[in-house]
Amino acid sequence: MNVLVTGVTGFVGQFLADDLMVRGHKVRGATRGSPAVPVSGVEYVRVGNLGANTVWREALDGVDGVVHCAARVHVMDELAADPLAVFRAVNLEGTLALARQAAMAGARRFVLISSIKVNGEGRPAPYAEDDPPAPQDAYAISKWEAELGLIRIAEETGLEVVILRPPLVYGPGVGANFQRLMRCVEKGWPLPLGRVTNCRSLLYLGNLTDAIQVCLEHPAAANRTYLLSDGEDVSTPELVRHLALVMGRPARLLPVPQAWFALAGGLLGKRQEVDRLLGSLVVDSSRIRRELGWIPPYDLDAGLAETARHYLQSRMEASPASR
Repeated sequence: MNVLVTGVTGFVGQFLADDLMVRGHKVRGATRGSPAVPVSGVEYVRVGNLGANTVWREALDGVDGVVHCAARVHVMDELAADPLAVFRAVNLEGTLALARQAAMAGARRFVLISSIKVNGEGRPAPYAEDDPPAPQDAYAISKWEAELGLIRIAEETGLEVVILRPPLVYGPGVGANFQRLMRCVEKGWPLPLGRVTNCRSLLYLGNLTDAIQVCLEHPAAANRTYLLSDGEDVSTPELVRHLALVMGRPARLLPVPQAWFALAGGLLGKRQEVDRLLGSLVVDSSRIRRELGWIPPYDLDAGLAETARHYLQSRMEASPASR
C-alpha cells in the first residue's frame, strides 16, 4: 500500500513511517519544511502549514491510504486570543481539506489520530466509543468537530474513514510530563505520590502504530471509531514503580495526602495540572480487539523498558563525558 503520513517528523509520525516500511508499505511524508533528520526510505513532500487552503495534490498522487497525525496539539499555556479559532483552523479545517482532496485523488482509506480528550478529561469509569462525547478544551473540541466532518465526507464521497482515540502515548522519544517523570526516577528524587490511588490507561507507541497498520487494511475498520490502550491500567505510583524497575533505580514515593495536592493546586493556580496528576482516565479498548482481532504486541513492561532504554541512551550520548 502507498501511504501518506502527515506529521511525519513528529513523535508518532517518525516511528509510524519506520514501522510501515518494515511491513512493506511505501511511505510518503508530508512536511511543512525540510525534515531535520530524514528517515531513509520516506519520500518527503513539502505542503507548508496545515489549513483550509493547503494544496495536497502532489502528496496525494498515487496514495491508497492516509494517516493523519499532524495537528495543533494541546498546550498548557495558551497565548492565542481565540484558542478555539486557532485550533479549528488546523485541526478542523485543515483535516477536512485533506480528506476532501484525498477522496478526489482516489485514496481509499483515511485514518485520523484523534484523542481520548474527545470523550472527556477523565473519570473513574472506563470510556467507551458509544459514550456521549464531552470535549472540554479548544483542542478536544476541534478534534471532535473534525471527527464529525470526516463522517460527513465519508458519507458524501465513499472515502473510508477510521477514527482512533488514544490516551497518553509513551515510547522512545516521548517528551513533556512523561519525560520529566523519567528524569525524576533517574535522579532518585523523592516523589510525593505514595498515596495517589488513581487509575490511568496508557498506550505504547509500538502498539499505536500496530493498531494503525490494522486499521489501514482491515475491511471491518471502515467508518469505525476505536479507543486504544495497552490493556494494563496503572496508578501513578504503580507507573513510578514500573519505571524504577526497568531503569534500575529505587522508587522513592512519599505518602503525601492527596488533599494537600488539591490545596496547593488551587493556591498556585495549577488545579488542572493537579487534576490530571491525581485523576483517573480509563479506556475500554475491547471494541477494536473484538471487531478487528487486534492484540497489542507489547505489554506495559516491554513498552516502558524500551522507552526507558531510549531515554537513558539519549541522556548518555548528550552528556559531556560521552563525547
